Amino acid sequence: MSQFYEPAATGKTVPVEHDITMRGRRLIDITGVKQVESFDNEEFLLETTMGFLAIRGQNLQMKNLDVDKGIVSIKGKVYDLVYLDDQHGEKAKGFFGKLFR
Repeated sequence: MSQFYEPAATGKTVPVEHDITMRGRRLIDITGVKQVESFDNEEFLLETTMGFLAIRGQNLQMKNLDVDKGIVSIKGKVYDLVYLDDQHGEKAKGFFGKLFR
């Protein structure tokens, strides 16, 4: 597997490295983000290089988005961070599960 991916429409390569830095449950910086699937003030669904990541909380807002570098910053009160793995059937409970209720 390559250590880089090329986002559609940018033509630039982005490192696969995926890190999460949280400061005081109020600010999260995430690297290795391929795309933002959906977001509202209670949940963000991100596709990262390590799989889909759901961030749930209260008053969540996107503070920074850099698609060229694959970086997302979110502020608000964070309740949980969950990777949605197909093997556990959790992915359907995320964005698409809500959409087709």
